[in-house]
Amino acid sequence: MKSLLVTLSSAAALLVLTFASGAADADARDALQSLRGTFVSPSAEPWYGGFGTREFVFRDGQWSLIFTHALDPQMTMRTFQFRTGGAYRVGEPSNDAPGAFRTVFNEDWKHVTLLTDVPEIVAGMGMAACGLTVNLETDISASGCAAWKPVADCAQDHDILAMSAQGLHFGVRPADNDMCSADRTPTALLPAVVAR
Repeated sequence: MKSLLVTLSSAAALLVLTFASGAADADARDALQSLRGTFVSPSAEPWYGGFGTREFVFRDGQWSLIFTHALDPQMTMRTFQFRTGGAYRVGEPSNDAPGAFRTVFNEDWKHVTLLTDVPEIVAGMGMAACGLTVNLETDISASGCAAWKPVADCAQDHDILAMSAQGLHFGVRPADNDMCSADRTPTALLPAVVAR
């Protein structure tokens, strides 16, 4: 009888822990789904053989990104700027990154601005055939450009999202930048972008 009571007591404790964990997950998911504000790179970060800054804006279930790339950490030798956005949906907890949730970011539109006129750099980035004009933002939603696929071929970014004391964390992107399907969801988190 005593062992049965211990077993029942252990099962009840496990049930309480599971419920508490589920409630915490639900609270964290709700907080991420209802984000409002602007989150930015605290400084230039290593990106694509150079450096970059990220600026995310969240409001009413929508998100947008401005990513600016440069060849130097001072961000003076800028090469391009990429903008995208749409609705987003926070899903289940990630099995690979504790505290993170699998999140689908719709990319309803994609725009790029070429910020350099050095032909070798433009060609090296794969943008020579994109029909871009320096300092003029171009809508590449239908055509794509370099590693950015057209919206018709890639309308979602399958990522992970987490909040910590440092700020908001996204997933480590693969080398080919392709997160167009769920099987390409990252398994580790990047350093945080911080609230502005």
